Amino acid sequence: MTPATPRSSTFTALSRWKVLTPHFSFSRWWGMVIKELLQLKRDRLTFAMIVGIPIMQLVLFGYAINSDPKRLPTALVLGESTFLTRSLEAALRHSDYFRVFAVTDEAGARQALALGEAQFVVSIPADFTRRALRGERPALLVEADATDPTATAGALAALSGVVASTAEREFTGPLARLRGVPEPFAVITHRLYNPEGLTHYNIVPGLLGVILTLTTVMMTGLAITRERERGTMENLLASPVSPLEIMCGKIVPYVLIAHIQVGIILLFARLLFRVPFAGDAVAFYAGALLFITANLGVGVTLSSLAKNQLQALQLTVFYFMPNILLSGFMFPFAGMPAWARAIGEVLPLTHFNRVVRGVLLKGNGWPEVWPHLWPMGLFFLIVLTLAVRFFKRTLD
Repeated sequence: MTPATPRSSTFTALSRWKVLTPHFSFSRWWGMVIKELLQLKRDRLTFAMIVGIPIMQLVLFGYAINSDPKRLPTALVLGESTFLTRSLEAALRHSDYFRVFAVTDEAGARQALALGEAQFVVSIPADFTRRALRGERPALLVEADATDPTATAGALAALSGVVASTAEREFTGPLARLRGVPEPFAVITHRLYNPEGLTHYNIVPGLLGVILTLTTVMMTGLAITRERERGTMENLLASPVSPLEIMCGKIVPYVLIAHIQVGIILLFARLLFRVPFAGDAVAFYAGALLFITANLGVGVTLSSLAKNQLQALQLTVFYFMPNILLSGFMFPFAGMPAWARAIGEVLPLTHFNRVVRGVLLKGNGWPEVWPHLWPMGLFFLIVLTLAVRFFKRTLD
């Protein structure tokens, strides 16, 4: 047998290709396009996500995200009420960077810092005005919650301008001799909880919640849709198991897996980044348990709504994006507009970030952690109720 020439081999391969792929037909191609459009029209959930999600995220995050936070909550401790201290208070209130509220003593101000209710504490001592008029250059103390260094940098820089404008306004006439450089009173700044301003002290604890949110919602988000696609949902529906038992049964194994993730992340946070663990470990793990179950409940709810695993993944991303952007992980929470903070307060990640950073960096215990535990527990009950409500006992 004579060997085939390169030309005959090419002709044979080309002939086979023509048999397997006949000539392109515009009508057949257009039929496939119409078929896919009709299928997309029937799949309303996917169509709504394709159209609605980009618009919602653009509007939501475009207005909410602010890398230069202003109107930060500031606790003011006034040791005296004089023309000078009232002028300082007015200057702080009129500044774009501070949202001032009065507290009676330093203990209450420190408690506000620990709970995350205040970003700054400004303390003016009792003999402040008398010492300033004597030219002794008294100091006002500014304590900053430095767990998030980016949230405090701009405000602390603006504080020098507040002090200078107060001195310019009040030290006139006979008191003009006290005005100059340096200013007639000093500002002493204490950066609490993170005095060196290390960004990984803020990022690494926040990553714990972000990683858990993504993994837990995705794991349970695929649980029920996987059962449908594998054909095992029929056996599950035929068994004498209630929807609540199905939901809780799917959640429990992933609670154990998520706690293993928590241990691994904390270990590497300590070994690689030297992140401290200054607070109550039991309070921390109580918060972690509620946070994990809340997100697993979200995953089961999304799994009940979705018809397939692709839809479940799309819904997971839709839930994940607001969590990462509106929880205070990437951008300072206090610098967001009020409506964005209201949305963020609903999300479990917002409260878990406060629990993690409070326990690890501030040394918080049960009194400081409890205000963030019950919102996560309530969130879990709501999403579990929705999951049971939307769970279908048929395959239709």
